Amino acid sequence: MSLSTGVAAAAPGARDRLRGHLAMLVFSALVAGSFSLGVMAANHIAPSALNAVRFAIAAVIVGAVALATTGLPRSAFRAPWRYVLLGGTFATYFVLMFEGLKTAAPVSASAVFTLTPVMAAAAGYVLLRQITTPRIAAGLAVGALGALWVIFRADWQAVMQFRIGPGEAIYFWGCVAHAIYTPMVRKLNRGEPAVVFTFGMLVAGGVLVTLWGWSDIMATRWSELPPIVWITIGYVSIFASATTFVLLQYASLRLPSSKVMAYTYLTPTWVIALEFLLGHGVPPVMVLGGVGLTVVALLILLKDEG
Repeated sequence: MSLSTGVAAAAPGARDRLRGHLAMLVFSALVAGSFSLGVMAANHIAPSALNAVRFAIAAVIVGAVALATTGLPRSAFRAPWRYVLLGGTFATYFVLMFEGLKTAAPVSASAVFTLTPVMAAAAGYVLLRQITTPRIAAGLAVGALGALWVIFRADWQAVMQFRIGPGEAIYFWGCVAHAIYTPMVRKLNRGEPAVVFTFGMLVAGGVLVTLWGWSDIMATRWSELPPIVWITIGYVSIFASATTFVLLQYASLRLPSSKVMAYTYLTPTWVIALEFLLGHGVPPVMVLGGVGLTVVALLILLKDEG
């Protein structure tokens, strides 16, 4: 299946693929902070209101970076429907994420997030005819096992008794949107630099989520919000939006969708580490076995690059 001309159609070299992997490694660490902070802020502000501000701040940051580096050529905004489609998809993910975090625990939500690579592989096949090879499938399977081992703290009884709560169910549909977004980036990009493409998506997504949540935005008592909400907005705007959007765009143009999303398997490990730093408990030593499996999974995927 042919891709659009430009960067999206070019076969990335080994150096570009390595950079794509490094981008997703940083991506997984930054995303983890959204879970712990999101749980603490989700019940103080409507998800649409929080994300409207988040998209606006991220758009300003990414737009400034684009102007200072590649510029914002008029040619980058041809076929603006692409940005509307991508922005709407990612806005859906974030709104549903914070809606789910009202009741879901950080580690439990990250467990749902680990379903994204399998869905991304399916979406990659439908949209790009990307074939998941046996080696990639093995890496995804090992990574999923390691993630579950970490998430459920090496307790098989906890795995067997797992029940999807309402928050997890809501967030699952957000993860479906996230999985579709990844191959869409590669399909719709027409040679625009990642930072420019990200800016267009952020502007479109910000407009859409603002229109959707206008009543919530107007009803929010902004001056009365607790500090944790502003800390969360700042973090998700700068690190879990502006930075991760660019990293995801960058990696999606250089790696198959299944490999891009495979890095989500590291997120539960980052979440548990952050929860520990926040004083929320120390995971058992046995959990380190799951961390090792996620590393093995990534090594399998890296080996496939050859």
